[in-house]
This record gives sequence, C-alpha cells and structure tokens, in this order.
Amino acid sequence: MCGIVGAVAERNVVPILMEGLRCLEYRGYDSAGLAILADGNISRIRRTGKVVQLQKTLEKNPTSGTTGISHTRWATHGAPNEANAHPHMSGSNIAIVHNGIIENYEELREDLKKNGYEFTSDTDTEVVAHRVEFHRKNSDDIVEAVKKTVAELEGAYALVVMSADDPEKLVLARQGCPVIIGLGIDENFVASDVAALLPVTRNFQFLNEGDIAFIERNNVTIWDESGKVVERDIKESELSPDAVERGNFRHFMQKEMYEQPEAIARTLSERIVDGKVLDSAFGSNASEILDKVKAVHIIACGTSYHAGLVARYWIEQMCRIPCTVDIASEYRYRSPVVLDGTLFVTISQSGETADTLAALHMAKKLGYIATLTICNAPESSMMRESELAMMTNAGPEIGVASTKAFTTQLTVLALLTITIARRMGLKEKQEQALVAQLADLPGLIQQVLAMDSSIKSLANHFVDKHHALFLGRGAQKAIAMEGALKIKEVSYIHAEAYAAGELKHGPLAMVDEDMPVVTVAPDDELFKKLKSNLQEVQARGGELYVFADPRVELKENQGIHIIRMPALIEEFQAPILYTIPLQLLAYHVAVLKGTDVDQPRNLAKSVTVE
Repeated sequence: MCGIVGAVAERNVVPILMEGLRCLEYRGYDSAGLAILADGNISRIRRTGKVVQLQKTLEKNPTSGTTGISHTRWATHGAPNEANAHPHMSGSNIAIVHNGIIENYEELREDLKKNGYEFTSDTDTEVVAHRVEFHRKNSDDIVEAVKKTVAELEGAYALVVMSADDPEKLVLARQGCPVIIGLGIDENFVASDVAALLPVTRNFQFLNEGDIAFIERNNVTIWDESGKVVERDIKESELSPDAVERGNFRHFMQKEMYEQPEAIARTLSERIVDGKVLDSAFGSNASEILDKVKAVHIIACGTSYHAGLVARYWIEQMCRIPCTVDIASEYRYRSPVVLDGTLFVTISQSGETADTLAALHMAKKLGYIATLTICNAPESSMMRESELAMMTNAGPEIGVASTKAFTTQLTVLALLTITIARRMGLKEKQEQALVAQLADLPGLIQQVLAMDSSIKSLANHFVDKHHALFLGRGAQKAIAMEGALKIKEVSYIHAEAYAAGELKHGPLAMVDEDMPVVTVAPDDELFKKLKSNLQEVQARGGELYVFADPRVELKENQGIHIIRMPALIEEFQAPILYTIPLQLLAYHVAVLKGTDVDQPRNLAKSVTVE
C-alpha cells in the first residue's frame, strides 16, 4: 500500500527519493509528496495523482537538500486530496511519513486540540506529527520525543520522523508495518520496501516489531521494544534493480504472466532429488515437525486465499487429514478450535499482509504444532517469524493483479501436499509420478501461453459486458474464484464465481444473453456433473465460454464457445494450468477497455493495513 522513502546523505537526496517512489508505484497509491531539510528549514511538496505530477512540480520549483523523506499514500483516513497527502507537518519543525492505521487517533486528536493544536487534514498521521512536536518541547532530542509518542499509539505503524532542530537525522519506529534501513557509504536510507532502495544499496537491516531507530550519514542506532540498544543483522539483497523493469512488454502483468514457466522452474529447483521432495526445503527442522502433522490450517487473503482453497482439496484427497482454510481477517475475530497436531500455514506474496501477519502472531498462542509461511519476500516479517518457511521464488511481481505469485504458491502447496502425503502412506512410485507432473509444468505453461492470440480475440466478447459469471467444480471452483477476481481487478467488470452445482440455488436467476459464463472443464470425475450444469446455462440463453481438456466431449454450437487446452492435463496439474487462460482473458479485456492494468483503481499491491 503506502510507500516510504527517506535518506540522509552528503549529496542532494531529492533524486534518490523520487526514484524510490517510482520503484514503489506498483504498491498502489493516490497521492505523493516529499519534505526536504536544508539550511535549517523544511520545504514540503505534495500532489494528488501519480508520482509524475510531483515530478512536474519539482521541475517547475526545484528544491534540494541532504536530508529528506517522501511518501506515496493510499487513502484510509480522509479523501485522496492534497491536504491529506504525506508528509504531514507540525508547525515548521516536524515532518512525518506514516504507513498503517492509528486506532486511538481520535482520542489523541481531542487532547491535542485542548492543547491548542490545529488540524489541516482528516488523517491519523497528522495526529502523530503534532504528538511528536508536543513531546519535543519537553525532550532532550527528537528520538526521545518519538519514543514518548509511540508509547501512546495503538494500532499499526511504520513511522519516519524528520526534525529541523535535529538535522541530518531520521527517526524510525515499527509496529505491525515493515520499515527497513538501507546502508550506504557516508549515507543511509530508510524505506518500506527493499525495491525502493535497490538503485542505491544492496545492504539492508530489517527492524523487528517494536523497534525504534535513528539513522545519520555514518551511524545507525536501534532500540528494541524493551528499550535496549540492539544490532540487527545486515543482509545483502539478491534482487537487482532491473528485476523491476518492464522490458519489451506492454504491462508488468503481461510480463509476469510470461515469466511463469521460469518462475515455477525456480520454485521447483533444488527442492527435488531423485523424484522426491526434500523435507529440508521447508526448514532445517521440517522433518521432525512434519512427522507430527495430523491436520493443516491455512490462513491467507485474496489470491493467496484461493491458493489455500486448492490446497485443501489436495491435502484432504491425498493426505486424508483435515484441512481448514480461513480468510485472515475473519480468522482473527472468531475463536478457532485447534485440533491436536495442526500445522498453521500462512500464504502471502509480500509477507507483510497486515491481517495475515496478525493471524500468525495470534496463532503462536493457540497451540499449533508449528507455523509455516509460504511467501515471495525472503526478508519479510512472516518469513522471519515462522518456524518453517518456503520461498516461492517468483521474483518481483509489480502488477497489482497477482499472476506468477499465485501459480508459484500453488506449486509450493503441491510440494507440501506431497511431503505430508508421504507420511500418510504415499508410495515412492506415486510420489515420483506426482513430482514428474510438477516438473512438466513449465513446458505445459508455455503451450498454454501460446493460446494468447485466440484468447485476445475472445476478449472482444467481454468488452461491452458489465457482469460475468465464473463456474468450477472441485478444486477448479477456487480457480473460477481467481478468474473472477482477475477480471474484476483489472477490467472493472463485476464478476462472481460459484461452484457449478450451486447454479440452481440462486445464480441461475442472473443468467441471460448479457451474462457471459466462463468455466474450466478438465477431464476429471466431476466433468459429467459440470456438463449438466452447463446445459442449465444453455437452456436459459446464457453465453458459455469453456476452457476444456482435449479429451472431454463438448460440442461447440450456438451459445457455447469451446477453447481447447493445448495438451492433456493431469488432475494434479489442472489448477495451475487452467489459471493461465483466465489470467490472459482478464488482461486482454482490460487492455481493450483501456484501464490501468498494472495499477487498478482503489487497489494496492501490499495490503499493510486492516
């Protein structure tokens, strides 16, 4: 969601801040701004819209300085306008940028009003700025003022504070939202995401929950939540700046769809030996933990939740143990019953998803045998706080609508299923056969991507539609949900997904010639049931679009369009492979409609607030 970039250097930091903001544009935002400290004065520029609007203002009104902070805002408190954009200031001496939500801001706001503070925005962040200024009056320095302030805050935050009275210093605080320190030579940086700082450094320190820190050009000091000075490990990022470039593709989403064969190959690499999945791929103590697994509980949000739903079918079918899947925001606000021997699994692309991270913290107190995170960000909070972890190795995903992150999550969940199934009686030859199916995925995905031109033509049928219905049975119901989500996200067509057997229980009332119905039809034991459901749609004048296995008996005629998959697909492979055409369909419909494919309205890539 919101993005933070800050710097303390000998050189002008404005270009560093602006480049950092551009690297964070994929996260989703509605305004941008920066504050620069020079000659004892803070100058601030904020603009609604994209970073390019801020850049145009800077070109007309140049500013420079060696200390600065910047931000891209995704509106939570208050409308997306300039008054609510970050940085926020208190007087002329304090500037602050903030990710997260302060839950007790109204109480603090009223207290500040009684003390004579005036507010120019609707945000919770301005409350924090004034609170820091309030405490600065009776503190030795800005660090002490920030410590007093965060002790009063309830909620989630990543804060970076700059003070004209304490030049060449930025103060950081973290609770529930990521903030990192980038280490340079005679300069240091701060950001909410490694990607923002890759143009200037590869060395990072990651703050833990409750940490407070300050950075200067040649110094970094960190206190943990108990107030003790601590050292955080320095880690070198393996990402390169060009990993977040679009290359010759029109959009990042398009590029990332075409990266899926390579991404899945990387996900499988070094995790399989002689047709057997390595326990150690999940962590050094994975064997001992997996031996105890009697049930699995999966927690995720959005696309990752759909991956979890597919895994439930796999785990219960192949492992014959219970598997529960919950949306993280719902899990947190009920009283889950934890079965004996349950493994708690979180799935997140960023590893910082606020609800999922909070669920992980909650789970640690509820008696699960262990926690496992499946994630695409090696330095993320979830990866560091779980006993077991597996990287998806998808590489940076910039498009807000997830593509390769989803299919690599499914690949990791397939590996997890095989690993648990082995303990439940899966024979060696059966495991080798399943592993071979996974090894075939990159080549098969290439064949599905070759359907691109025909799916592009198909997209014309959807451009003038306002609604669509996606159907699936078994594990494919979750793929239908993912397909509906994709077309909603990038084309703004209202789409719903249902288990095909539920048609007659309500959705059939919506079916007519203006409601395209999309389904996937693999050659499995549920196909005959699915075929009956499709006949129900045809009988009511619905227009059907079916992505079908070459072996299934379906005839194309008026009202039914059959798009044959290019290869014979095994049941274990089907959820991953049938995802691809639905991604392509959503992408091409969005392009034809002229929407912002990579940064859909109102959405953010990394959801770091509830």
